[in-house]
Amino acid sequence: MPAPPSARANGGFMGFKWDDAEDIALSLMETHPAVHPLQVRFTDLHRWVTEMAAFDDDPAASSEGKLEAIQMAWLEEYEDAHA
Repeated sequence: MPAPPSARANGGFMGFKWDDAEDIALSLMETHPAVHPLQVRFTDLHRWVTEMAAFDDDPAASSEGKLEAIQMAWLEEYEDAHA
C-alpha cells in the first residue's frame, strides 16, 4: 500500500495531517481497539488525535467535518475488525 501524501513529502514521513483520516483511523484502531468509534465524543477524539506521536498538524485546524471523516473511517475499520 502506498504511503499517504503526508508520508511521501520529501521522501520521509512528515506526520499525520487532519486530512489523513484513514491513516489516523488505523492508528486509533491500534491504540483503542475495544472502543466503538460512535461512542467517542468529538472533544475526546480531537484530544486522542492531537496526542498521537505521529500527528503533525495545527490542533486548531480541525473542524467538525474533519473529525467526522476520521470517526467514519475508524468506524469502517472497527466494523471490519469486529465482523
